[in-house]
Amino acid sequence: MSRPVPNPGILDIAPYTPGKSPVPEPGRKVFKLSANETPFGPSPKAIAAYKAAADHLEDYPEGTSRVLREAIGRAYGLDPDRIICGAGSDEILNLLAHTYLAPGDEAISTTHGFLVYPIATMANGAKNVIAAETNFTADVDAILKVVTPKTKLVWLANPNNPTGTYIPFDEVKRLRAALPSHVLLVLDAAYADYVSRNDYELGIELVATTDNTVVTHTFSKIHGLAALRIGWMFGPAHIVDACNRIRGPFNVTTPAMLAAVAAIEDSAHVQMSRTHTEQWRNWLTEEIGKLGLKVTPSVANFVLIHFPTDKGKTAAEADAYLTRRGLVLRALNNYKLPHALRMTIGTEEANRLVVEGLRDFLAGK
Repeated sequence: MSRPVPNPGILDIAPYTPGKSPVPEPGRKVFKLSANETPFGPSPKAIAAYKAAADHLEDYPEGTSRVLREAIGRAYGLDPDRIICGAGSDEILNLLAHTYLAPGDEAISTTHGFLVYPIATMANGAKNVIAAETNFTADVDAILKVVTPKTKLVWLANPNNPTGTYIPFDEVKRLRAALPSHVLLVLDAAYADYVSRNDYELGIELVATTDNTVVTHTFSKIHGLAALRIGWMFGPAHIVDACNRIRGPFNVTTPAMLAAVAAIEDSAHVQMSRTHTEQWRNWLTEEIGKLGLKVTPSVANFVLIHFPTDKGKTAAEADAYLTRRGLVLRALNNYKLPHALRMTIGTEEANRLVVEGLRDFLAGK
């Protein structure tokens, strides 16, 4: 019997696997630390804006996300006409791939880069090329080494998920300068709000001064609006124009748009989350290190914890042990990190319980 057949390469794509969601059990408190969600939720002002929008759900959204683009422009000093909004930055990454990749093309990502990159690449018939990382960090020379005449796009998460590492802005500029001018450099800055390093920059300067660089960002992390799916991109006018030609006309809902405007204007809520994250990121790195486990230095709102391969102390066994205690971390087999777990920085209570749980796990309790 004949049936529709997917395009070549579609069935070769490994589906995206999200962090597991906990199943509550009577009498057990559960902490979900597997999806890099903020423990504080969104700004109360964003919640109020979202609820107020419920009075007009019969109306289509304003098709260009104008009020949100203008709010982003005010926050970052950008031209709103060079901003495009989407249903999460994931949609924008896919728009870029759909616009600039075709069968026979190549796109580059790094060893432990975000899983959406190969999905977006291969969905458009292009080849996903992996550039080796150094110490779980993107390596500019390794990226340049795999550039070929077929390369059309480079995906660079900075900071990177799930490793939490970053490369300084000077290295980003070196990469851009060495790439051929026809190659689009996509700087994915989903976790930029958590970085407090002097040598880091979002990448807006490169976008403003080149014709072949874009920066993407999201409201899912520090703004706590993951359920609403809102992302945005700042890019050259010609790239924004091209992506807008295939973007769905009502891809960002009105409640999401208005909640995002309120969220980006509540700088106090953002600063509170940033301060908490930095304090407990440092504490977790130090305390977990004292247990004899290696933690990759992170600038994001999560830490990457490495486990030995000895029976009884593996990442899989630690994951199962912590889950039984109501502490849900992220296994990373699909990120080629089978011996590591990623832990989102949670509340003080959650953070202390994880360290206590790891201590007991390693002691064989």
